[in-house]
Amino acid sequence: MSVKIRLKRMGMKKKPFYRVVVADIRSPRDGRFIEEIGYYDPMTKPAEIKVDNERAKYWLGVGAQPTDTVRILLKKSGAIEEK
Repeated sequence: MSVKIRLKRMGMKKKPFYRVVVADIRSPRDGRFIEEIGYYDPMTKPAEIKVDNERAKYWLGVGAQPTDTVRILLKKSGAIEEK
């Protein structure tokens, strides 16, 4: 089973916020997921990011691949060290 760390869109029309979830790559964007590890609210100034770094590091350690956007968010939250 291939696993990705990606964003799940929530919120009202034109007022999105996102949950950072670990999901099977075959499940739809807003469908079933394995675990929720944080959230991202781009509508606040500055954007609010909250991620459980321990769980993110665990999932990265067992082979989960983050999407490009989630990789940037994980770097900002400290779960991934920048080179």
